[in-house]
Amino acid sequence: MFSQLLTIARNTFVESVRQPIYFIIIALCGLCQMFTTWSAGFTMGMTESSEVSGDNKMLLDVGLATIFVCGLLLAAFLATAVISREIDNKTVLTVVSKPVSRVTVVLGKYLGVAAAIVIASLTMSLFLFVALRHEVMSTAADDLDGPVILFTGLAVAIAIGAAIWCNIFYGWVFPQTATMLLFPLMGLAYVGVLLVSKRWHLQPPSVDFKPQIFTATMCIVMAHLVLTALATAASARLGQVMTLVVCCGAFLLGFLSNHFLGAKAVDNRFVSRIRDAEPELVGHRQFDRNGDVYRVRLEYDPRVVINAGSPIYFGPNPNGMGMSVPTFEPFDGRVTELSELSDRSRPPAVVVKSADPAERLLIIQRVGADRPLVRRPPQPGDYIFLTPTRINPPALVVWSIVPNVQYFWLLDAINQNQLIPASHIAHVAMYGTTQIGVFLCLAVVLFQRREVG
Repeated sequence: MFSQLLTIARNTFVESVRQPIYFIIIALCGLCQMFTTWSAGFTMGMTESSEVSGDNKMLLDVGLATIFVCGLLLAAFLATAVISREIDNKTVLTVVSKPVSRVTVVLGKYLGVAAAIVIASLTMSLFLFVALRHEVMSTAADDLDGPVILFTGLAVAIAIGAAIWCNIFYGWVFPQTATMLLFPLMGLAYVGVLLVSKRWHLQPPSVDFKPQIFTATMCIVMAHLVLTALATAASARLGQVMTLVVCCGAFLLGFLSNHFLGAKAVDNRFVSRIRDAEPELVGHRQFDRNGDVYRVRLEYDPRVVINAGSPIYFGPNPNGMGMSVPTFEPFDGRVTELSELSDRSRPPAVVVKSADPAERLLIIQRVGADRPLVRRPPQPGDYIFLTPTRINPPALVVWSIVPNVQYFWLLDAINQNQLIPASHIAHVAMYGTTQIGVFLCLAVVLFQRREVG
């Protein structure tokens, strides 16, 4: 089965990269990245704290969106070309009639298309990387980036020139030759750009390499693999137009699911965010016993007045999902009375002992019984809430089923100079892998009952 799977995947990959639309979309994305450096001259803030600043924020936004949409179109077109069209033309019978299971056919088709999508996504990402190094031409006085123009121009010219030559004299397929040459050549061009400054001086690669943006593009590649699995499932039953409609619909719904579904599934509103959180004493670090106290400093003024005695909840998500403090009974005592704060006969709770609005400082205390309550102590970056999170189970189920494209879109974190932790990348990878598995299972079910004769 493994050899059959690899054979189908290899043939599907070759067939995918030979499609004219494959080269057209990659070239179109590259042209869009080039034109964006000329047209994105709209000031988006002059902060220098993040990997992009000023007009280049618009360049990054448009560039990532272009890669996302181009990958979506490629996934729909390629999946239709290698599955739906073969079913309509009856050519899939040459495989199914042999002792090859339909599961192997679906998995092989997906792996072949996915490999082509990965190469296309990485090539388009390389165009974005060199565009970010060139930066936006905000004024006519801005200088062109010589190394970017030279190395990128040579890579494109060599790839297209060699593809034309091989097509005329050797009969090689132009889209396949051009794209297979363009990917490594653009990689070499980007390495050259990293090693040579705008003034043609040698420099360390770390000067212009942007790890956060690289991480964001890799998450988009994972999103493309999820959309490819969805397109594979759709093309097992639908034609090209309807497969494209399904993929675009899932893409738009996935981007808007937080607004239309998430807001109804999880209901809470944070009042501020924690900048620093320290225990008052070393023994209070776990924040799990009566009398444990934390000093919490907020990043900005809270949206509402936080009074002494108010219940406090905190967690890593702004919507209140996955709260670090479960729902508890409000503390009905007086925070000014030490005897009531230390009363272990009361239900466990977390309250504001005192608040200093001028310093944005909260003193929060664990009160009541010593039973387990807090999953972990407050941390910098946590969101502060005054009410428990309310869950709507039906809306939560629907929200969980719909692929959430926002998980793969990390542009906001880059623009706000928020470090993307490795744990989040691991969660994105697990989420994407789960979605791929679900859609491939659906594709197998749909293809098993599809009449191909």
